[in-house]
Amino acid sequence: MKQEYIKVDDTKLELSELMVPANSNFSGKVHGGFILSLMDKIAFACASKFSKKYCITASVDKVDFLNPVEVGDLLILKAKINYTGNSSMVVGIRVDSQNIKTGEIKHCNSSYFTMVAREDNKSAKVPGLLLENEKDIRRFIQAMEGKTRSKQFSSIFKDKNIDFTSPQYLKMLENQNTKLNL
Repeated sequence: MKQEYIKVDDTKLELSELMVPANSNFSGKVHGGFILSLMDKIAFACASKFSKKYCITASVDKVDFLNPVEVGDLLILKAKINYTGNSSMVVGIRVDSQNIKTGEIKHCNSSYFTMVAREDNKSAKVPGLLLENEKDIRRFIQAMEGKTRSKQFSSIFKDKNIDFTSPQYLKMLENQNTKLNL
C-alpha cells in the first residue's frame, strides 16, 4: 500500500464559540477547564479528519493561560497537525478571544495535543505530513524534539532505587517553599 502524504495547510480546522455565563468560574471569567474541553474537541476533530480514524488523546503538552477570557467574547480555536508518527499525531492549537464590541483579539493560550489513531481497539497507521516551508519543518522538528525530551524526562525517574533523601537531592530543596519533616 502506497504511503499517503497530506499538506499541513490541508489539516487546518477552526472552531468558534461564544462564551456565555454558564462557562464562567467564580471570578466571572471563562473557566479554564471549559477551554481545555474545547481544545480537546478540536484536537480530536483535527486528528480524526486527518487520519480518517477515531482518535484518542494520549497527552497534552503544557497549557499556559496567558490572558483571561471574558463572558461575551468569541473564542476562536485554530488547530493543525504539526507532527506525524506511525499512529500518533501532534496537533498544535492556538486559542484567541475576540471582544465582540471592540473587535480586539487576545492570544489566550497555545498547546500541543498528542493524539493516537485507533482501529479495532489497536493503534492504527496515519498518513504522513507533507512539509512545504520552513515553518512546517520547524514545527515538525519541535514536536519531534518535544517527544524525545518527554521520554527522556520520564525515564529519569523510573528507577525505583533512587534515594531522594541523598544530599544531592536534598540540596535541590534549598531555597524552595518547602519544609522537610523526615
